[in-house]
Amino acid sequence: MTANRNLSEIVRNDMTGVVHGPLVQARDVFGGIHFHAASLPAPSQLPPRPRLVDREATIAQLDALREEATDVPLTVLTTGPVGVGKTALSLAWAHMISPQFPDGQLYADLRGHSSTSPASPREVLGDFLHSLGVPTDLIPGELAQRAALYRTVTRDQRVLVLLDDAMTAAQVRPLLPASSASITVVTSRYRLAGLLMQGVRGVYVDRFDAEASLALLRDALGSDRLEQQYEAACELVELCMRLPLALSVAAARLAARPSWPLREMVAALAEEQQALAALTIGDDVAMRSALDLSYRALHSGTARLYRLLSLVPGDRFGGDAAAALAGVSRMEARRLLGELTDANLLTDTADGRYRFHHALVRLHASQLVQAEDQREARDLAVGRLLSWYLATAACAERRLRPHRTGLPRDAEPAPAEVTDFGGPEDALRWLESEHANLSAAVTLAREHGREATAWQLADAMWALFLFMGHHMERVEVEESGLAAARACGDLHAEGKMLDRLGLSLNALGCHDEAVARFEEALEIWRRLGEREREVGSLRRLGLVAVGRGDHGEAIARLTNASASYQALGADRKTALTLIDLAGVLLAQGRGLDALVHLDRARHLLLRVDDDYNRARVGIFLGHAYAGLGDHDKADQELRAALGAMAELGSSMGRAAAFEGLGNLAERRGRRGAARRMYEAALEAIGQDGSIGYLRIKERLESIDRYPRLCGDT
Repeated sequence: MTANRNLSEIVRNDMTGVVHGPLVQARDVFGGIHFHAASLPAPSQLPPRPRLVDREATIAQLDALREEATDVPLTVLTTGPVGVGKTALSLAWAHMISPQFPDGQLYADLRGHSSTSPASPREVLGDFLHSLGVPTDLIPGELAQRAALYRTVTRDQRVLVLLDDAMTAAQVRPLLPASSASITVVTSRYRLAGLLMQGVRGVYVDRFDAEASLALLRDALGSDRLEQQYEAACELVELCMRLPLALSVAAARLAARPSWPLREMVAALAEEQQALAALTIGDDVAMRSALDLSYRALHSGTARLYRLLSLVPGDRFGGDAAAALAGVSRMEARRLLGELTDANLLTDTADGRYRFHHALVRLHASQLVQAEDQREARDLAVGRLLSWYLATAACAERRLRPHRTGLPRDAEPAPAEVTDFGGPEDALRWLESEHANLSAAVTLAREHGREATAWQLADAMWALFLFMGHHMERVEVEESGLAAARACGDLHAEGKMLDRLGLSLNALGCHDEAVARFEEALEIWRRLGEREREVGSLRRLGLVAVGRGDHGEAIARLTNASASYQALGADRKTALTLIDLAGVLLAQGRGLDALVHLDRARHLLLRVDDDYNRARVGIFLGHAYAGLGDHDKADQELRAALGAMAELGSSMGRAAAFEGLGNLAERRGRRGAARRMYEAALEAIGQDGSIGYLRIKERLESIDRYPRLCGDT
């Protein structure tokens, strides 16, 4: 897919057929959008509140700036040297004022000084818009379009935004909300003059004074120990250059060795700094020496994990991923992660995962792994991590799509400990929480020449994309998977990824590009003699015709595909094609014809393990019977489908059934019941970006907008 597309090429959104779930349909949008999230919680993304030492004066300065800002959005830039505590200060203040921002608190690590590449504003805006309730399907692809939609969404909202570790003003500008009642806090080592020239208020965060530095040590070591070794404590403070991060790392090591005299720490740190002085200057000496000293105090296994964690492609990682990376048991990994957290090298997050305490800490670990671990050892560690990602994603897709059997997931050997899931909801939750890491892992695999792993991992993410959307990110992953398949010279893999990519492009309304991918896949399947997959590509061309609104071509293609599948004995695929065909017929008002195909699809699906699509047939039948006036039969089908979707844990399926029941209640003139069904559909959707819920909200509003012409039961 072309990276830069005109808005008019993307926003085309034709819809035909029966709706599987809530739908938003729009073409050109020029402001004035309001995304109603019903009972959805406002985003609350701030990391845990840190303990703050001696920052009262700076907090007062921030409060004063806030009081001065009345009719314009306030943006505050906190700057200062590395390790001075800019993030801790900004985060603590954000927590103090967060109750006054009921529409949400947004957070992004811009990775300005990380060992990984800086976060792109486009990527961050996608996450922000999703968190603010914008369905992923409505989030445009280009940066300018995302920024415009973000300004529209935040125009009347009170939101608090914390942008941590910015590199440039250009990275920050698109992320500023439009509301005068909003506040943005930006942290950076740089002054970012381009922002200051535009009216952004700057606050310089200086290093601690001696008293505050001693207070930090006193909190960690206790008053008695500090007072008994007061002179050594004062020397330690100066060796750490009164930088909070360096002091915290040193204090963590001392706290872990209560009998160790502070004087020995002072001597070791002084020796370390003398060795580094020829290599680094200024504050870097204090930081690097503190980190080196803390690192050298780690046990060998803990130090090894610290180094290897810098190879993780994402910003956060769980215990199972760390265990796979290091080749140790989960129990051992949890112990080692605890030691690194106690040493203030890692921070545990609210979701049970971990991240490096600071970008500088990750950079330190990255430099060490390059210096101390042979390339072969690094490659083995990456291979173990990719093996775990691939195996775990495969387990998740089996939970979500059990009928997809015999899939190639053998590019990496099975991990020592396989992560599995109790049910589809757990599997989907893991895929969603790890989707950034999984996408990055596809890139990591390609960087390490593991092309088969890259395409298999991209293919294993299909269940995530099917259930959760992420259409723009999905295209990027599948384009990478396609390139990897081609690099392998694996025609079967190439055909699969072409079909995957074609579906993603079709979902975005890029019909011509989708046709090109499907036709490429079709040629491959014919060369390989894969008749069933050839029919699959032909069926997908029928879906493009549906998207274009060409009912005649769609019916012809889908009819031919269902007949071909039937001849091949492919019951499940025959049934799915019949469902597609019924959708087109329902859009034409041909309910009786649709019923024939749906009854046949139901019969075929009794023979296969696919409860999800059996329930989908019930939802389609509910729409068909409702259109034909058989309301009791429609109610029976929809309620049975709702129960099945609830048992499967499919929020998308439950929402679709609730919407069908709402439509039915409206046909019966039962506005109160319709309202309850639509509200239940919104609650089922939550913040699921793959389902457009604006249409349901509009139906809710229309119920109250018009006079009561009928009962309200």
